Amino acid sequence: MTDDDTPHIQLLGAGHANVLAVPTLRGAMPGARITLIDAAPQATYSGMFPGYIAGHYRPDDLRVELKDFAARHDIDFLQRRISGLDPVARRVVFHDGGDLSYDLAALDLGSHSNMPEIPGFAAHGVPIKPLGAFVARLGRTDPAAPIAIIGGGVAGVEIALALRHRGTGPVTLIEAGPTVGAALGPRARRHLVAALDQAGIRRHTKARVTKIRDTSVLLEEGKQITSRLTIGIAGARAHDWLARDLPVDAAGFVTVQPTLQVDGQAGLFAVGDCAAMLHAPRPKAGVFAVRQAPVLAANLIAAARGGELRRYDPQGDYLKIISLGGKTALAEWQGLTLRGAWLWRWKNRIDRRFMSGLQEGSQPPPSGNT
Repeated sequence: MTDDDTPHIQLLGAGHANVLAVPTLRGAMPGARITLIDAAPQATYSGMFPGYIAGHYRPDDLRVELKDFAARHDIDFLQRRISGLDPVARRVVFHDGGDLSYDLAALDLGSHSNMPEIPGFAAHGVPIKPLGAFVARLGRTDPAAPIAIIGGGVAGVEIALALRHRGTGPVTLIEAGPTVGAALGPRARRHLVAALDQAGIRRHTKARVTKIRDTSVLLEEGKQITSRLTIGIAGARAHDWLARDLPVDAAGFVTVQPTLQVDGQAGLFAVGDCAAMLHAPRPKAGVFAVRQAPVLAANLIAAARGGELRRYDPQGDYLKIISLGGKTALAEWQGLTLRGAWLWRWKNRIDRRFMSGLQEGSQPPPSGNT
């Protein structure tokens, strides 16, 4: 595009980067038409989700009403599910029919946790993402019912501990790899295992799920685990339509240049979990989406005006703060491991300040894990 302060910019998905870019975009281009599009009426902050499951937060504490957010920043909000994109014609396609053209767009659709490759998951399992569907299913489940979690990474462990603190029935963690919390160092993993043991959470490692039934999970070695709520948290998965319409990596995530532009598409950007940064691969973590936001905003403005775009070069490591069910937490950063109630209180203050900025209209500071 050439020098233009009145483009139609579509923010496709209410992920961290898109939402955080809004104040800068509106301030720099008051004449632009900016449309935020998402399938849900609210954006839910995943960093506080384990705390909500554990009973420490109310639903409103971790939600941003997107219609109100849009009104505060003088942008449009459209609640529709995106099912495709034509980057050449610059048109977004919707699940319920119709499409909408754009001048510039940014994909921030996140990921999902569905497991269609496991027989019975669609009928009897529930993915942790989207979060709203999981909460609804949890609410319909008998509080004393046994629960199985497929995926023993940090997210799976956090949810397992949160559920036990909530007072649910027995929880079993199923991990395909040799250990739970594999992304952490040995000392932090020992703390996780100790927390799981203290909560009475059973673990199965090197375990492959072969089938899910209404009341059980079957493992490859023939073992059967009783479960009335089977949750999928085994890594981030890309939305299927991305591979059909856009360049993607082997896992189906949209490949981007250091400027966050989609490969071969100058008018389209991708950020957050749905993007694959081939120049600097990183795990799927909200901290990177938060740090992408100012670069995304600057580059959308530069693209509209024909200016020079900035690079996004992510940090090599980041502080990980892991909730342990109660109001205590574990932290790991650059080989240092800490644990205590003070960490939970610190994270709580940071998260609440971050959400207050989104809910009340001021520019929020970077969130929790940095």
